[in-house]
This record gives sequence, C-alpha cells and structure tokens, in this order.
Amino acid sequence: AQCSICTKTAMQLGARPAQGLNAGILYLVAIPYIAIVVIGYKWWKSQKGQEG
Repeated sequence: AQCSICTKTAMQLGARPAQGLNAGILYLVAIPYIAIVVIGYKWWKSQKGQEG
C-alpha cells in the first residue's frame, strides 16, 4: 500500500485483500498515463498524416 492509511488497512485485512488493494491503487495510477499515451499516439498519427 502506498499511503499510511492504506498500509494500516492492508495490514488489518491480511495478505490476499492487501494484494487486491495494491493492485487497485496501481490500476488507478496507471489509467491516466495510459490515456496520455493513447491520446499522444493518435495526435502523432494525425500530424504524420497531414505532412504527407
């Protein structure tokens, strides 16, 4: 778990739910980066198509 409250909660839940909590946090962190990559790629493709 990344924050102190999440760490305390994860310690009380046990190993398996704590892994799920960590996976959920990482999922929420990754989504904006994935969106930026997809949008950047689409923008790059559209700019590349206009040059030729």
